[in-house]
Amino acid sequence: MNARVPNPSRRQFIVGTTAVSSGLALGLHIPFMGSALAAESTPEIGAWVVIKPDDTVIVRVVRSEMGQGTITGLAQMVAEELECAWSKVTVEYPTPGESLKRKRIWGDFSTGGSRGIRTSEQYVRKGGAAARMMLVQAAADEWKVPVAECVAAESVITHTPSGRKVAFGKVAEAASKIAVPTEITLKDPKQWKIIGKSMNRIDTFADKVTGKQVYGMDLTMPGMLVATIKECPVFGGKLKSFDDSKVTGMKGVKKVMKVGETAVAVVAETFWIAKTALDQVAIVWDEGPNATVSSASIAKTLVEGLTAEQAFVGNTRGDTKAAITAAVNKTEATYFYPFLNHAPMEPMNATAKWTPERCEAWVPTQDGEASLAAVIAASGLVAEKCEVYKINLGGGFGRRGAFQDYTTQAVNIAKQMPGTPIKLIWTREEDMTQGRYHPVMMCKLTGSFDKDKNLTGVHMRLSGQSILAAVRPAVVEQQKGRDPLVFQGVFDGGEHGFGYEFPNQLMDHAMRNTHVPPGFWRGVNVNQNAVFIECFMDELAETAGVDPVEFRRKFMGKFPRNLAVLNAAAEGIGWNKPAAPGVFRGIAQMTAFGSYVAAACELSVTDGTKVKIHRIVAATDCGYAVNPAQIQRQVSGSFVYGLSALFEEECTVKDGRIEQKNFDTFGSIRLAQMPKVETIIIEGGGKEWGGIGEPTICVAAPAVLNAIYRATGKRLRNVPLKNSGMTLV
Repeated sequence: MNARVPNPSRRQFIVGTTAVSSGLALGLHIPFMGSALAAESTPEIGAWVVIKPDDTVIVRVVRSEMGQGTITGLAQMVAEELECAWSKVTVEYPTPGESLKRKRIWGDFSTGGSRGIRTSEQYVRKGGAAARMMLVQAAADEWKVPVAECVAAESVITHTPSGRKVAFGKVAEAASKIAVPTEITLKDPKQWKIIGKSMNRIDTFADKVTGKQVYGMDLTMPGMLVATIKECPVFGGKLKSFDDSKVTGMKGVKKVMKVGETAVAVVAETFWIAKTALDQVAIVWDEGPNATVSSASIAKTLVEGLTAEQAFVGNTRGDTKAAITAAVNKTEATYFYPFLNHAPMEPMNATAKWTPERCEAWVPTQDGEASLAAVIAASGLVAEKCEVYKINLGGGFGRRGAFQDYTTQAVNIAKQMPGTPIKLIWTREEDMTQGRYHPVMMCKLTGSFDKDKNLTGVHMRLSGQSILAAVRPAVVEQQKGRDPLVFQGVFDGGEHGFGYEFPNQLMDHAMRNTHVPPGFWRGVNVNQNAVFIECFMDELAETAGVDPVEFRRKFMGKFPRNLAVLNAAAEGIGWNKPAAPGVFRGIAQMTAFGSYVAAACELSVTDGTKVKIHRIVAATDCGYAVNPAQIQRQVSGSFVYGLSALFEEECTVKDGRIEQKNFDTFGSIRLAQMPKVETIIIEGGGKEWGGIGEPTICVAAPAVLNAIYRATGKRLRNVPLKNSGMTLV
């Protein structure tokens, strides 16, 4: 998929079953979840298979590839049912504008929540199976033999009795004239030859390795100018005035402009000219009432919420308050998790071209439909006159999905220079200080015990932000003020459900929103909830005088898949065997995004502060494992993200603004610090499909924290650990 500027006049999307370049294009329609752009009350999703005369198989996908391997997994499922040669498979991105014109035939374009494969597998596999049936029928008709005598394999159809063979591409046009089958039988998993195998990735090619790959900020087109922007650094503030006299007449500068009510942009021939000029524009901000907010004032608000009377309940069983009142012994702990920036390597950017007749945008986006909605709203044009083309993403992690501020800005700038393509590139500093941050959260946990040291109850009080209150308030309104997403991993049932059952349990949330906008940061709320509950489980086990693994097992009887990953991680790390001298172990488990995950680690600590993680064993039950090698990569990659947050990363607030402006103050762990990761894949989900990219991120941090306690005797309850003097070596 070498990135290029698509020519919309050449993009032909055919609905139904029809010939495309003398090949076969297949569209299947199945129900899907609606959205704001749904064209009707019961819209449909289309899964497309295109077969060219040269046997090339094109899978049309709408999920975004950000390095996580989604498009390879989707293609594997099509190829499995289609019985085509893997070497013949490639992919193509339809545009959201074309989808909208055809009543959202391709359905949901959003890529997040580890949903790329698990919410697409059914229609993708059916698309491949239907195409195979039509191809085989076309070959049988040509040979005038019963279709039951013909089989497909490796992009070739064979008439078994006679041995005659024909390639897919030779019968594709004839197949396109056959009615789409209504009865489609999918393979039994026992018959799979491609699903479940570590197939080579479709998106791994020389250009990506050598740096030639074109990402959004690399895009070029004739007549393009480049813009950069500064928005009020205090969230909620506005632009008061600006003086551009110092840059008037500067070589290469084309225009200095106000963007909305909050920002100033410079358009120039190159990014560097635009940035240099913008730095010389004298800007006066109206910072508003949030200019006095600080991390300290936010923390004060969160502390108040820990003991507030009013809270939203996410999980309750029995009478926890009574159990705590009657306790012979209690264990209490308070934890803190900070704001975090997504910090993708490629900062926010988008390219837009606006005329009174049409607006087009080229966007590195996790959600093409969200980008299109932003373009429509900003352009002032009707939907039929707008289009978005997806460009390769240099990282997303949730920042490029629901949040399309950068797309809106690009269109607003382009509107002020009609007919000129404008590529907006944020500086790293703008990207760091205008984020949509991982929510800040505190948690107070109380465990009650009877005289025999039996656990009788657990109260988990969360105090902090609600993402949905800011991003999808309608959901919170429907929940009568509650944000169910806050309880990821400790919710009562479902794909984010709790993996323990205590005699009495209460998980509630005192909503304390701040002026810092929250967002869906990879793993979302399960990240902090895993730290809170899994570290506290170790604290409870210590009070009970029971081994941490054995203590967990006591409350997991109704959760066999949680128990299975816990046992696998424990066995993999050698939990019941003595560790090497000076080496200490920790463990954690969690449910998230339809998967069950656990991690166990071995580490050592020198001088009381220098942590060396020797290895992490990760057990993952995601139901069906589409590509084991890719699962291993995703697990390791998620641990990089999780461990960076644990040791290095936080965003603090001073004078109403985010203090961290670049990677010198918002760091990531280095290659030499990354431990060895051993991945155990358990396929225990029956017919279920779970996520990979986000669930495993959450268990690394609590496993490490629990091991650090065993090594040092210190309970570290505030993230990041650099604030406690701990460093990863």
